[in-house]
Amino acid sequence: MTRHNLNDLWVFISVAREGNFTRAAARLGVSPSAVSQAIAGLEERLKIRLLTRNTRSVSLTSAGQILFESVLDPLETVSNKLDELAELRERPAGTVRITCGDFVLQDLLLPKLAPVLKQYPDIKIEFDINYGLRDIVADRFDAGVRFNETVEKDMIAIPIGAEQRMAAVASPDYIRQHSVPITPRDLVHHNCINIRMPTYEKLYAWEFEKEGKKLNIHVDGQLIFNTSTHIVAAAVSGLGIAFLPEEEFSPYIEQDKLVKMLEDWCPPFPGYHLYYPSRRQPSAAFSLVINALKI
Repeated sequence: MTRHNLNDLWVFISVAREGNFTRAAARLGVSPSAVSQAIAGLEERLKIRLLTRNTRSVSLTSAGQILFESVLDPLETVSNKLDELAELRERPAGTVRITCGDFVLQDLLLPKLAPVLKQYPDIKIEFDINYGLRDIVADRFDAGVRFNETVEKDMIAIPIGAEQRMAAVASPDYIRQHSVPITPRDLVHHNCINIRMPTYEKLYAWEFEKEGKKLNIHVDGQLIFNTSTHIVAAAVSGLGIAFLPEEEFSPYIEQDKLVKMLEDWCPPFPGYHLYYPSRRQPSAAFSLVINALKI
């Protein structure tokens, strides 16, 4: 029976996930040539083509798809067991990978996790700033942070922040030059600052609710961003009406640089949740992260 290098199988899985040799190499921390050699060696030993290559990307052959589906779960299991063995050390250690937005990272996660990092120097935390609805299982994240309503039902979701409210805001200068919207429908006549959702590659429809009546409004304007930080800055500069969780605007509202509107259409809702797969056995390092974040 031919024995295969497990590292080559991990390389194959990374290439299959990324659809690109260069991105897979970056994720693995090796050179693209090393990735190419590992795949070539694996295909040579198996005597079958696993990947179809072109100038821009690679895709799985039918044989490659069978191999990918066959080895993914067993390799994940082995990896998790090795992590568990590592946790038998005296001090918790290892890397915890979390995907989240930039505001929640700065305002909520870092302040709560700083004491953990100082107390346990062998723990590393990798943050992925992303506004898409990442598949944390496929992308091998330990956890993600989202509002509870967007978390899949098969995930464990732990509240880590207070209730939230959305807020529509504009600068005093913008309000002086334009009429104040009375209902969400009035926003279609305003210069609104949009955000494009990377998961769907569409512009976010602003979500309002009043007395149980929900209303989604597709707005238009001169500016479109894919992160919230720039939306706040544009609103403060008087470039239009912005719509985000109220806490992202709070410092500027307190300084009278931004003014809230349509408040009766913005009820409170459950705040940020840390979520992770229900089938995963948390490592000691990840358990420390959970305990530090939960409320």
